Amino acid sequence: MNANVPAGSAVPAPKTGYNLAYVWCISIVVALGGLLFGYDWVVIGGAKPFFERYFQLDNPALSGWANSCALIGCLVGVMVAGMLSDRFGRKRLLMTAALTFAITSIGNALAPNFTLFIIWRMLGGVAIGLASNLSPLYIAEVAPAHLRGRLVSVNQLTIVIGILLAQFINWFLVRNLPEGATNEWIVNSWFGQQGWRWMFGLTAVPSVLFIIGMFFVPESPRWLVTKGRVDDAAKILGKIGGAAYAQTAIGEINQTITTTREKINFRELLDPRLRGVLILGITLAVFQQWCGINVIFNYAEDIFSAAGYDISTVLKNIAWTGSVNLAFTFVALGTVDKGGRRPLMLFGAAGLALIYTAMGFCYFTGVQGWPMLLLVLAAIGCYAMSLGPVTWVVISEVFPNRIRGAAMAVAVAALWGACFVLTYTFPLLNNALGAYGTFWLYAAICIAGFIFIKIKLPETKGKTLEQLEKELVD
Repeated sequence: MNANVPAGSAVPAPKTGYNLAYVWCISIVVALGGLLFGYDWVVIGGAKPFFERYFQLDNPALSGWANSCALIGCLVGVMVAGMLSDRFGRKRLLMTAALTFAITSIGNALAPNFTLFIIWRMLGGVAIGLASNLSPLYIAEVAPAHLRGRLVSVNQLTIVIGILLAQFINWFLVRNLPEGATNEWIVNSWFGQQGWRWMFGLTAVPSVLFIIGMFFVPESPRWLVTKGRVDDAAKILGKIGGAAYAQTAIGEINQTITTTREKINFRELLDPRLRGVLILGITLAVFQQWCGINVIFNYAEDIFSAAGYDISTVLKNIAWTGSVNLAFTFVALGTVDKGGRRPLMLFGAAGLALIYTAMGFCYFTGVQGWPMLLLVLAAIGCYAMSLGPVTWVVISEVFPNRIRGAAMAVAVAALWGACFVLTYTFPLLNNALGAYGTFWLYAAICIAGFIFIKIKLPETKGKTLEQLEKELVD
C-alpha cells in the first residue's frame, strides 16, 4: 500500500466509478440514528397535554423539568461518544444508541410514576446525544468528498422525518379526541391513560430496525486506519471506490495522523494549532441553536392554541409545520454539494434575521393570524434549507482525523448546552422584553452569526477530510 501520496491532493474517482448504492445504503442505515433523535426529541410535545394530566403536574417547574430533562442525558451521551468513539470505534456506540432508544422508549411508555418517567427520559437523552454526535460523524468518514455534504445532510433529513413522524403519530393517536373534553374526562379516558404511552412506545419499532441494520454496516475506515488496521480499512474503501481510491485515501489518512496509537484524551484539543478550528465548530454549533428556531418549534402549540384550536387540531397543524420542515430540507440536500456550505449558511443567517425582524414588528403592532403563521413557516423553511442541515455537515468535516470524535463531542455538547440556554431563557426574555423584543434579539444574534460566517467559515465542498485538515490545521 503506497502511503506517499501528497496529503493535499484530491482523492481521484476510480475509473470504474464509486459504488454509490453501497455508500447510500450504509449512510441511510446510520442516519436512522437521526430519525430516532428527531422522533424522540419531539414526541414529548404531543404527549405533554396527556402525561401532565396523568401525573397531575400542576406546577410549571415540574412541567418544564419533564420537557427539558432529556437535555442532561444528551450532554452525557455526547461526552460518552467523545471519550469512547475514538477508542472503541463508531459502530459499537451507534448500536449502543439504538439499543438505548429501544429500551428507554418502552420504559417511558410503561412508567408508573413521574420519577421513573424522568429517569427513562434522561436515559433516552443519552441515546439522543450518542446519535446526534456519531451519525453525521460516521457518514462524513465514509462519504466520497464530492458527495459528503449531501450524504451528511441525509442525517438531517432523517431527523426531520423523525420529527414529522412523531408529529403525525401524535395527531393520529388523538385525532378522535372529543372537542371540548374536560380535564377530568381526558385523564380517565384511553387518551389520558394509554394514548400518550403509545407515542413513546412506538419509538421501539425503528430502534429495532436500526439495531438490525447496524450489523450490516462496516466500521469507519478512517477510524480503522488510526488504529493500525489498514487492511480492514482498505477492504471497505475498496468496496466504496475501488483499489485506486482505497490506496490514495489511506495514503492521505496516514499523513494526517501520528504514527503512535496512544489513547486519545480531551487535553489534545488544547493544542494551539486546533484552537481556530475548535472555535469555529463550537461557534457554529451554538449559533445553530441561538438563531432561535427551536423557540418556534417548542412554542408552535401555544401559537395555534392562542388561535382557538383544540388539542387534536393543534397537533394536526404542528404536523403541517413539520411538512414544511421536510420539504425545505430536500432543498438543502440538492444544493449543499453544488452551491456549497458557506452560501447556504450566510443565506440562513440573513434570512432568519429578516424574518425575525418582521415577526417582532408584527408583535409590536398587534398583527395576528395568517401573517404570523406565514412568517413562522418561512422561518422554518429558511432554517431547514440552511443552518439546520449544513451546520451538521460542517462540524462533521472540519476536525482532524485522529481527534475527530473528541472534537465533535465538544462541539455537539456546546450545541446541546446552547439549546438548554435558549429553552430556559425564552420565558424570561419574553417577560422582560416582550415577544417583539425577544425576536428582535434573535435577529441581532443572526446578524452577528452572519458576520462570523462571512469572516471565519471557509468553503469545504468537494475537498477530502485530509485536504481540509491540511488547510485548517497544518
